[in-house]
Amino acid sequence: MSFKSLSTIVGTCGGTFLATWPVIGSDDLIRTGILAFVGAVVSFSVSISLKIVVKNLFSAKFKSDVSFRKKKDETAE
Repeated sequence: MSFKSLSTIVGTCGGTFLATWPVIGSDDLIRTGILAFVGAVVSFSVSISLKIVVKNLFSAKFKSDVSFRKKKDETAE
């Protein structure tokens, strides 16, 4: 990347930031921060809950398969 294109990119990003900064109010930034925090907490909670449910589901299925195989082997003997 040449120096000209880098300065163009930096100038464009800086101009965009400086043009939008006065338009966005502090209440919008606070609301966005709160919503981002709530979204992160909900996402984390759902991920942990699904991990526990899937772990217990497969654990129960594995245990039932093992006990079924043991009973089947005992009756075959």
